[in-house]
Amino acid sequence: MTIEVQEPVRQVELAELYAAHRLGLVRLAVLLVDDLASAEDVVQDAFTALARRSGGLRDPSAAVGYLRVSVVNGARSMLRRRRTVRGYVPPRPLEPEGPEDRAVVAEEHRELLDAVKALAPRQREVLVLRYWSGLSEAEIAHALGISPGTVKSTASRALDVLERILGDKEDRS
Repeated sequence: MTIEVQEPVRQVELAELYAAHRLGLVRLAVLLVDDLASAEDVVQDAFTALARRSGGLRDPSAAVGYLRVSVVNGARSMLRRRRTVRGYVPPRPLEPEGPEDRAVVAEEHRELLDAVKALAPRQREVLVLRYWSGLSEAEIAHALGISPGTVKSTASRALDVLERILGDKEDRS
């Protein structure tokens, strides 16, 4: 029984592949991404991936098929990134428009901070870690030495208390 060991794609073979198939692969990519510069990037990435394969291809004659699949997958990825970028809507500026608006926001912030200070210490800790520090329930549980269920119930009760405190202030206004 003889076992054949395939060598990785050599530089000479890669250069020959590039010269023979680059133009056709760029045409394929242009049809998929509708942009010459992006298509050339996709093809270049496909050849780079082929060159980086440490074990080479099992069947060197399959290199063109590998490149085609790589170009199609690269084009799909590029289209997904484009769709994500086009769908992104930047958030509106957080700064209030004028001095009156800034005064209202400052007052609202002060009222919220006062309400948070009125919470029980554990409730305040959970809310600050969750909404200010952005920790997950598991991370908060670990930090405070409590169970994730306790984190959930404490956060829920704390939000109810805040809603009640802030609602009472609105009723008085």
